[in-house]
Amino acid sequence: MTKRHGYALLAAVLAVIVVISAAIYLGVSGTDDGSQDTISAGPRTPRNSAAPASSGTWVGSWSASPAGYEPGTERKGFAGRSIRNVVHTSVGGNSARITLSNLYGTTPLSITHASIAIASTANNPAAAVGTLRRLTFDGNTSVVIPPGGQVLSDAARLRVPHDADLLVTTYSPTPSGPVTYHPHARQISYVAEGDRTEDQGGEAYTEQSPYWRYLAAVDVLSNESDGTVVVFGDSITDGISSTMGANRRWTDVLADRMRDEAGAPRYGVVNQGISGNRILSDGLGRPAINPSGLSRFDRDVLDRSGVKAVVIALGVNDILRNPHQNNPDRIVDGLRELTRQAHTRGLRVVGATLMPFGGHRGYEPRLEAVRQAVNQQIRDGQVFDEYVDFDKALRDGYDPRKLQSRYDSGDHLHPSDAGYRRMAETFNLSHLKGSAAAEL
Repeated sequence: MTKRHGYALLAAVLAVIVVISAAIYLGVSGTDDGSQDTISAGPRTPRNSAAPASSGTWVGSWSASPAGYEPGTERKGFAGRSIRNVVHTSVGGNSARITLSNLYGTTPLSITHASIAIASTANNPAAAVGTLRRLTFDGNTSVVIPPGGQVLSDAARLRVPHDADLLVTTYSPTPSGPVTYHPHARQISYVAEGDRTEDQGGEAYTEQSPYWRYLAAVDVLSNESDGTVVVFGDSITDGISSTMGANRRWTDVLADRMRDEAGAPRYGVVNQGISGNRILSDGLGRPAINPSGLSRFDRDVLDRSGVKAVVIALGVNDILRNPHQNNPDRIVDGLRELTRQAHTRGLRVVGATLMPFGGHRGYEPRLEAVRQAVNQQIRDGQVFDEYVDFDKALRDGYDPRKLQSRYDSGDHLHPSDAGYRRMAETFNLSHLKGSAAAEL
């Protein structure tokens, strides 16, 4: 070999070594705790925190059903303001993505910036240090959601704990018209003037709100969960009488049980309760305010991420609300139709008996007879794959037309915190396992 050839070979070997060393350095620097996606102080520059594909299952950690549009927002919406929704996770994961809804909007909704973070403490608009992530939509920091539409964000690398508060913030610079919302959050969220989506602190969020706006779901990429159970119901599932900000809905306690108890299915729990919801009847408007269980089942159950099972707790409002549904067979037929739709996707269905409402202002003996007739058919096993007997668990032993006093919030319809806990403790978690049964 000539000296010139030797130098050439040496140069080639050195070049290979440099390339390999750079690759090793980049590989190591890309496997840290995700801090490279953290939003730092300083000038805004586009930074994409979209997560690459990794192991795990996309499951629902939180969700809320769009129920209507917020009164008073018909013209401007929240133009020039940041909405920081506070939501509570049922399961954790190593990445997160969100669904935003403009279901009740009449004009396109322009979101120019959005972020997600872990709250520094419970019920706090400030983000924990190092957790704030910029959200993107198909790689862009902005997105336009058409009237009646929704959008799924890209995944953001973020270690999401279970049983924790998340902050999901959106900013819209222009009038959006009616704001799609969920009115009975039982959780305080926040609003700030200007684009404060990337504020780690909460000082700018001076306005409090009892609503969730635009946000419909938070999914996580999880190695601790195998799927999602959707709880589909009315105000009792919505937790309307539970303690504000304490996460004491019966679905919260159910999620705790599935995480903590040996042998329980490892599912995220998403709450698709809407106060006042009925199986058979829509509210007014197009799209309907408070859509019926039958009309929203596709959107709120079948389209949820990783759904494996559904719990159905509906029917009381069909009986109580005007016009009253006095035919128990019609209510049961509606419940059977929901079960049939779930079975087309192979989903397991657990239904709930209707709890008593004696003493409520809408109580009438003839309505009690309808409730009893519906419950009898549920207990006969011809409606759901399995059932949970909330009626038996919470009724007064001396007057079964009423809730036990300790389980009664005071309105003789909605449970107290103790009543919600009793509901979750009554639930047989093994009923959620397995595939759908044969057609009933």
